[in-house]
Amino acid sequence: MIETYSAALAFIHGRTQFKKAPTLSRMRQFLHELGDPQLKVTGIHVAGTNGKGSTVANLRELFMADGLTVGTFTSPFIVRFNERISVDGIPISDEELVSLVQRIQPVVTKLDATLPSGGPTEFEIITAMMFLYFASQPIDIAIVEVGLGGLYDSTNVWTPVVSVVTTIGYDHMQILGHTLTAIATQKAGIIKTQVPVVVGKLPAEAQAVMVTTAKKQQAPLQTLGVDFRTKLLPPQGWQERFNFDGLDEHFKDLTTPLLGDYQVDNAAVAIAAYLTYHQRVQVPVVVRDVKTALAKTRWPGRFERLNQEPLIMIDGAHNEPAITELATTLSERFGQQTVYVIFAVLADKQHRQMIQTLGALPNVRLRLTQFEGPNAKRQATDPAMLADEMPGGRTAEIFDHWQTALMQTLQEMSSEDALLLTGSLYFISEVRAYFKDNDDQTTD
Repeated sequence: MIETYSAALAFIHGRTQFKKAPTLSRMRQFLHELGDPQLKVTGIHVAGTNGKGSTVANLRELFMADGLTVGTFTSPFIVRFNERISVDGIPISDEELVSLVQRIQPVVTKLDATLPSGGPTEFEIITAMMFLYFASQPIDIAIVEVGLGGLYDSTNVWTPVVSVVTTIGYDHMQILGHTLTAIATQKAGIIKTQVPVVVGKLPAEAQAVMVTTAKKQQAPLQTLGVDFRTKLLPPQGWQERFNFDGLDEHFKDLTTPLLGDYQVDNAAVAIAAYLTYHQRVQVPVVVRDVKTALAKTRWPGRFERLNQEPLIMIDGAHNEPAITELATTLSERFGQQTVYVIFAVLADKQHRQMIQTLGALPNVRLRLTQFEGPNAKRQATDPAMLADEMPGGRTAEIFDHWQTALMQTLQEMSSEDALLLTGSLYFISEVRAYFKDNDDQTTD
């Protein structure tokens, strides 16, 4: 019998991550054994290569500004596992998590014994916990983030009120496919019959998949740049400013503290999904609430400022499309200053392209390092290998430990310079915890 938080986490993480053949039948049977809690949950389903977390965070604030109680399901976590299942931004308690695992474990044992391929995977268990928790809470709406892909993701047994696809790019190609069309087909798998879908700025071949799938499913499609638009305004301080136009609404001078043009896209997709939901449930929108919600949206680890002077930031740009967006922001917002970048990434990512992009920035001094990977199967890339991937004529310093890179950089940089630690989300989680621990010791 599982009785402690650590035992509950050990049970969850001890499960297999993937099965040979993708299927939703195991997840459906699992939830049916648990009383089909997903049928009691209403909300918005969010897929995409990047931008899911920021879009979920924006949606949470928008609906909370309506006075609703909002459940969110996100991955991965930045500090603690409990963050993945939250209500109004408050993570599930250790006690509630243990209680859910106690309820689920006998069903998992039964399915292990009866299903030819074995019982549920790790993510299927976490998804079932989320549906059970939200079904038992007095929540008004759930914002559910897809774990991986869409078509065969364990969250895809659920029918939302609105579906969202934020971006499409190259990531997890060994699972989702090696072309944008193949990846988009997996993401478009969340589009349900007659359920409206909102999509961000997608490459042409990915957009073609969305249009075809939406038409086949008779799902109304709203696309950024076609059905709704943004106009960037000159930034003021640590925020982006923009206008939004579409879905019968015109919002002027909106702000988000999440830096980067791509964060304006994420906010716009969230607004469009929010407006689509309001139209479906026939509830009016209050402009002031929209402005307030976006201005207070926070998402840890996305161009997050850890220190003001000197400026120290973290950003979880963990794949090639995210690094491309990061490079644009570094050029546009920090182009007039030297930016030291400490970079570490998992070995299963497209790190050659990531290094080529970062290494080409004239104002960046790149420092390559490593960190503790999440498990034995997923290790950080050797920084010496990363250094070999630098663009012609450019060099980067190598550090065996990121803490050493941090200390040396802090000694070298001037007060006008900036420092960014980026790469794997697991890496910035480690960095964020390090800074938090040091802050706690300073204030004790």
